[in-house]
Amino acid sequence: MRQVIALSTDKAANPINLYGASKLASDKIFIAANNLSGTLERRFSVVRYGNVVGSRGSVVPLFRKLIAQGSDHLPVTDSRMARFWITLQHGVDFVLSCFSIMQGGEIFVPKIPSMRITDLAHAMAPDLPQKVIGIRSGEKLHEVMITEDDSRQTYELADRYVIEPAFAFWRHDPYERLNARRVSDGFRYASDSNEDWLNGERLRSMLHETL
Repeated sequence: MRQVIALSTDKAANPINLYGASKLASDKIFIAANNLSGTLERRFSVVRYGNVVGSRGSVVPLFRKLIAQGSDHLPVTDSRMARFWITLQHGVDFVLSCFSIMQGGEIFVPKIPSMRITDLAHAMAPDLPQKVIGIRSGEKLHEVMITEDDSRQTYELADRYVIEPAFAFWRHDPYERLNARRVSDGFRYASDSNEDWLNGERLRSMLHETL
């Protein structure tokens, strides 16, 4: 196998807890493997994306459970909180598409929609009141997938961002052929400032894929 892609998470960008720090270290070590592959010509890259709708770690199964149990409210950690969302199939398709353009050392970030947690709760149970329970220790108010510091090495394509590595062998040719352009200095890709927002209808369509 000459191409390997590791799956990462938004928590690796600007980590605030040990889990995020370990994911960042994993990303750095995996990308550094490109310097150690020698004549084997193996290349290593990373895919970073947000919450997978319906996955065990997302809030969707919790809300579904509470609704099924007849709860009189849905708990919301903070009314300002926003998250990136992606379906499992979209995630799989995105990873596979990265193999055809990767050179090694990139971090690929898909362009995916955001949704506020309050809007998510309302879309799933419009008649249930919401109770703010407070943000948990080590939890971010918003998710960040590309930081301002990363913007200096970030290209934008139609459906994704590519954070390039600082390798001598790095060539821009494949991305120039795909009409890639550099993002502006100081660019930040975060769930609260995203330009693509889920509405109830789109969310229900995504949730249908998880059933």
